[in-house]
Amino acid sequence: MDTIGDITGYIDVAQVVLYVFWVFFAGLIIYLVKENKREGYPLDSDRTNSRVSVIGWPEPPAPVTYTTAQGETISAPTGVGDTRPIKGEPAAKWPGAPLVPTGENPMLDCIGPGSYAERKDQPDLTNEGTPKLVPNRIASDFHVDERDPNPVGMEVVGFDGKVGGKITEIWIDRAEHLIRYLELDTGGEAGSVLLPMTMARISGGKVKVASIKGEHFVDVPKIKNPDQVTRLEEEKITAYYAAGHLYADPSRSEPLL
Repeated sequence: MDTIGDITGYIDVAQVVLYVFWVFFAGLIIYLVKENKREGYPLDSDRTNSRVSVIGWPEPPAPVTYTTAQGETISAPTGVGDTRPIKGEPAAKWPGAPLVPTGENPMLDCIGPGSYAERKDQPDLTNEGTPKLVPNRIASDFHVDERDPNPVGMEVVGFDGKVGGKITEIWIDRAEHLIRYLELDTGGEAGSVLLPMTMARISGGKVKVASIKGEHFVDVPKIKNPDQVTRLEEEKITAYYAAGHLYADPSRSEPLL
C-alpha cells in the first residue's frame, strides 16, 4: 500500500531529509574547524628533536582581508607562526614538558602564566575613535563615588608586605565606565607603572597585590605615552603580574607535597 511521502518502497521524504541534514551538519563542522584556524596556525610542536609545523586536518582556510575600524587592512591566516625566541628550557625530555624560564627575571620571559599575544601596539579605541583607557586627569568627567574608597594616595604592598609604591592616579575605561588600572609611583628611577585593578585589593587603607613582592614593581613593563596605554602594553603588563603567581618566589613553583 502506498503511503504519503514514499519515494520507493524503501525510501521516503523524511529519510532523505535526515540524510541531507547529516551531510549539512558534517559540512558545518568542517567549516567551523577551518575558520577556527585563522589564527595560531601552523602550530609549533616539540614532539620531535626539531620543532615541526603542525597544520592538521582540515587545512587552514584561504586568507581573507579585513578592514579594521581604524581603516587598516589585515589578512588572516598569514601562514606564519610565532617567531619570537623562546626564553625557556623544557623541564624534562619528554614532549610537551613545561618550560622553565631562563632569564634574570622569569616574569619577563613570556613563559607560562607570563605569556602574551603580540597585539597591535596601538591604544584600544571607543566608538568615537578616542583612546578607551586613559588616566582620570584626561577623563576628568569621571570621579570615584564618595561612598567608595579612593585609592589615590594609598600605599601599594606586595604579598611580602613590602611597600612597592604609592597610587597617584586611576585609569578609566571610558567605554565600560569602570577603573581599569591604578597608576603608582615606585619612588625611584623606574618612575610610574600601571597595576591592573583586577589584581589589586583595597583593604585597611592600602592597595594589596597578591601576585608579586614589593621589590618587583620597579620592573613592571612601562608605557611609552603617559596618557594612554596600547593593547600590546596591556598584554605585557597583565602578563607580568600573572607570572608573579608562579615565579615571584621560588617556593611558588615547587610542589605542595
